[in-house]
Amino acid sequence: MSSAIWHPSPNFGPRRDGLTPSLIVIHYTAMDSAEAALHRLCDPAVEVSAHYLIGGDGTLWQMVAEEHRAWHAGAGEWCGVDDINSRSIGIELDNRGSHPFSEPQMACLEALLAGIMKRWAIPPAGVIGHSDMAPGRKFDPGPHFDWARLERLGLAAARGQDDGPQDAPPALFRALARDAGFTADVDDDTLLGAVRLRYRPWASGPLAGADVVPLSNRGRVG
Repeated sequence: MSSAIWHPSPNFGPRRDGLTPSLIVIHYTAMDSAEAALHRLCDPAVEVSAHYLIGGDGTLWQMVAEEHRAWHAGAGEWCGVDDINSRSIGIELDNRGSHPFSEPQMACLEALLAGIMKRWAIPPAGVIGHSDMAPGRKFDPGPHFDWARLERLGLAAARGQDDGPQDAPPALFRALARDAGFTADVDDDTLLGAVRLRYRPWASGPLAGADVVPLSNRGRVG
């Protein structure tokens, strides 16, 4: 991974209550270009930012120092805690959400994740999507993001396999989702949509046994 290009954003502040990063939140920009996203993330009138932005060609920009609180996550919850901005490092990927992520971009992301996880002792279960912590409100990094690739490299929590539960009682699904970190207060359909975005983005229809399996026997942030 090449060194990050420092492009400071004024949109940051101190992490609250002495918190340090325990999560990494992955986003897509939903904009037409990395340059447009960079401008927006550094615009004081917009009041949004992230720590990093990765272009489709693998170019890496850093806008906020890791020890500071960037404004990327907004309202949401993960593993029963809120103020995700104070607990996380935000990474934006140049992607509109309608197409696959490029190989240079994914390779850069993998190297960046490995470094951040080492610096802050963040386990694989601490790498999440924006849609994970804000179900129904956010949908990034979206259905084209290759979570399984990160899992194989130990850069995201491994999903449960076919030896997990095969039936799909709603109460079991919600309990397993909660244990996996999906603790936001949302209805069953919204929760199912968020879990599917992470594990089965091609799926549709009512809750099925295949929706339960990925949530079983997987790691979580304590």
